[in-house]
Amino acid sequence: MRPTIGIDFGTTNSVVASLQPDGQVRVLRQATDDVFRSVLCFWNGADGRVRHAAGPAAIEAYLDDPLDARLIMSMKSYLAQRSFAETRILGQGYALEPLVALFLRALLAPFADDLAGAHIVVGRPVRFVGGSADDALGERRLRAGFALAGHRDVQVALEPAAAGHRFAATLDRPAVVLVADFGGGTSDFSLLRFDPGPPRRVTALGQAGVGVAGDAFDYRIIDRVISPLLGKGGSYRVTGTELPIPPAWYSSFARWHLLSLMRAPKTLRDIEAVARTADHPEQLRALIALVKDEAGYALYRAVSTAKAALSRAKTTVLDFRHGEFEVSADIARTDFESWIAPELAQIRTAVDAALVDAALTPDQVDRVFLTGGSSLVPAVRRIFEERFGEDLVVAGGEFVSVAEGLALMGWEAETKVAQIGSV
Repeated sequence: MRPTIGIDFGTTNSVVASLQPDGQVRVLRQATDDVFRSVLCFWNGADGRVRHAAGPAAIEAYLDDPLDARLIMSMKSYLAQRSFAETRILGQGYALEPLVALFLRALLAPFADDLAGAHIVVGRPVRFVGGSADDALGERRLRAGFALAGHRDVQVALEPAAAGHRFAATLDRPAVVLVADFGGGTSDFSLLRFDPGPPRRVTALGQAGVGVAGDAFDYRIIDRVISPLLGKGGSYRVTGTELPIPPAWYSSFARWHLLSLMRAPKTLRDIEAVARTADHPEQLRALIALVKDEAGYALYRAVSTAKAALSRAKTTVLDFRHGEFEVSADIARTDFESWIAPELAQIRTAVDAALVDAALTPDQVDRVFLTGGSSLVPAVRRIFEERFGEDLVVAGGEFVSVAEGLALMGWEAETKVAQIGSV
């Protein structure tokens, strides 16, 4: 049997795992970290040629020179968007698949020996990000990115099913399990029946997904706390007529994968033109400075820190400073939960859809396994405790369970091939 590798290419973080000869799954680490940030950075080298880096090296390069560097985040969020053809980076055009391939080469380079001859299983969400997402296109682009990175023969599996395989390794009796996988861009749900065997059998019963998760929660914090200090909700005047400041600017500003597009010269000129007759021009000029100075990464890091703190405490303070723009805002968990109510409702609807797809009622579910960063948000966990009962809900492996489960799925596929070959 070939070795098996699971690769979780995530919106925010990526993880690689391998099934070891002793049957244990091990996360393949770069340096000392289980996760590898899903980012790229581009800059002009001393010789005038465009250079790039990925993961932690990309963040380091960006922080060294944010004004002249271009940070690319949340690439996975574009996979299923037909409207994305290419982006311009330092004067060069890049399609999405080559960008994904650049990232994957850096992610996988330290593990060349592990990958040689291996059965590779790659995760994908049940539903990709975006209201008009084309899921088939998303998977084709995902496969194309891996092919350009030198891995054409890959198995693609659903991420929540992979997390379920990892959880099922702890089961000692048959069970129907609802697996909820919360990524940076998507929330996915699978209902699976596990029979621990031997041989272990896994039957997919139903699934559903929605293109909202951790990034959407961050968006709500930025939209409610930061954007009003940058002019959102204000007005300006044109020939004596009062008009609202365009809200679309703040929709882009609050989303990781859209912020870099605001650096377009026309957008910055438009904001400056509005600032000249705005009620609070200093707010719009602070917005311009944040966009031009590529301060988005520092802002999102501060927002994510505050969000994580609200999972542990009932209140926190969002601190952020850039130049003359300063924020020190108290945030209560109750307010945060009211802000993310639309996303919570979409999650509830998707859970219901998974149950309908499986033709099951909540009382027919034996266990509920939550994984992914947003599973730590109390309001998210309450959805499942209220629906299925607190005693049935468990969580774990928030950042690595998908990759580990993908490796297990690869091993199961190889086992079936070996069994067929021996007949």
